Amino acid sequence: MMDDPKKAQELLGQITGKAVETMTVWADANQRVLRELVEFGATSAKEGVRLYAELQQSAIEALRDSQAAALRWQTAWQDGGKDPVQLYQKALAEGVENAQKAFKILETQAQAVTRSAERLQTSAEQAGKGLQETYAAVVSKLKDVCAQN
Repeated sequence: MMDDPKKAQELLGQITGKAVETMTVWADANQRVLRELVEFGATSAKEGVRLYAELQQSAIEALRDSQAAALRWQTAWQDGGKDPVQLYQKALAEGVENAQKAFKILETQAQAVTRSAERLQTSAEQAGKGLQETYAAVVSKLKDVCAQN
């Protein structure tokens, strides 16, 4: 009869040890997952700021161009009464040039958005890979914990 309490106590000790090991594995995994998510969030925020800065820079350039065009037009209108044909030709040429500039700005912005999306995709893939590795390690460690006698 003396063996039964000892066996029960030994079994309880093993179960408690496995429970503690299991909780330790999960705590470590949760810490790794949280770290991956925080890194991804920080990277996403940095990328958002970078994209905003690029878009804002091209918007400022467009504003400068429009201010310069306004100054040129102010001068052109003053001289336009002397030669209306030249004013018309200048207006047409500047209209085409401004359209080209607008398309160039749109192209630049589209490229900036594309580059940003590519960087975010890479970051998301890295985070996903880190999460997969973490959970694969958890499964392996839990199998080891359960296999111990």
